[in-house]
Amino acid sequence: MSTNDYFESIQVTGEELVGKVKHLIHEGNVQHIRIVHQSHTILEIPVTVGLIGVVLAPLLAAVAAVGAITADCTLEIIRTGPPE
Repeated sequence: MSTNDYFESIQVTGEELVGKVKHLIHEGNVQHIRIVHQSHTILEIPVTVGLIGVVLAPLLAAVAAVGAITADCTLEIIRTGPPE
């Protein structure tokens, strides 16, 4: 993490998880997303500029599976710029 990176933490429910991750990926200034449940990292997603649908589909399926088994979790986000 460089000094110009921004860190953000968001509480979400299992139902909101996939939609929020999709939104974050499409924002464009997100470098890394970590899904944490009860202080345990469940899934880490490095977001690159070249992330395409072929890679995104299985990734979102994994996020949906995490959302289905957790009632609430925290998204920890590292951005290259301030949040929108």
